[in-house]
Amino acid sequence: MNDAAYDGQLIERIAHKDSDALGKLYDRYEQVIYSFACQIVKDPRAAEEVMQELFLRIWKSAGQSDAARSQPSAWMFAVTRSIALEHLHRQRPAEDQPDGETEVPEMAAVPEDITEEQAEMLMIGEQVREALRELSRDQQQVLDLIYYQGLTQQEAADFASIPPGTVKSRVRMAMRQLRKRLIRLGRREHAHD
Repeated sequence: MNDAAYDGQLIERIAHKDSDALGKLYDRYEQVIYSFACQIVKDPRAAEEVMQELFLRIWKSAGQSDAARSQPSAWMFAVTRSIALEHLHRQRPAEDQPDGETEVPEMAAVPEDITEEQAEMLMIGEQVREALRELSRDQQQVLDLIYYQGLTQQEAADFASIPPGTVKSRVRMAMRQLRKRLIRLGRREHAHD
């Protein structure tokens, strides 16, 4: 069973007020939904509120949306985006809103009709970022210099004032840690298949 089908089953169970299913859906999406909401509202506390509102809406209306059953993660991202934009609108003083228009934040560029594949990519991206945050500062530095800034290992060694062998060692150790973490994540995510 693929992730969308599993999530669809959870949504179906939630429609029948199965709180265990809501808990499982929450556990699967908590981090990525929170991160997505935080990118829009730019405030951790507000992102928590957005996430709570999302899961409350899921609980109340899971059975009322075909999109919720057929493309659950895409539907959740679209609803999260909508809730986050509503939150921004409510937080903005009335005098700053010309003719009832709202300012569109930079993350509003995320399409409202996000596809299941795009939602999956957002989840994977968040899992990779989370895995990177677990690396040591030294490991993060060399990965940033080599993979994000495009430096060679020698240039990274010169920039960080460390021997090239140390750069190689840090990259190798960091890649091993990332691989182990992402394999564990993959196993956990697919344990329901």
